[in-house]
Amino acid sequence: MIARTELDALHDDLYVLACAVDDTQRDLADGNARHTAKDLRGMVDWLLEAALPLRDREFSAPTPTPRKTS
Repeated sequence: MIARTELDALHDDLYVLACAVDDTQRDLADGNARHTAKDLRGMVDWLLEAALPLRDREFSAPTPTPRKTS
């Protein structure tokens, strides 16, 4: 089981990664652009900045629900 706050944070980080991938794909697909090493480095940096929080994410261990005793 995953806590709602952890799920929300995961969703946010996945959205950021999707934006970075979309931006990079768009920039690379521009056939008229000639990309410099600085441009390409910026794209890689943006992708890494978006991906590293996902790589480093750890989820808390689920806590058992207390059992009802009668």
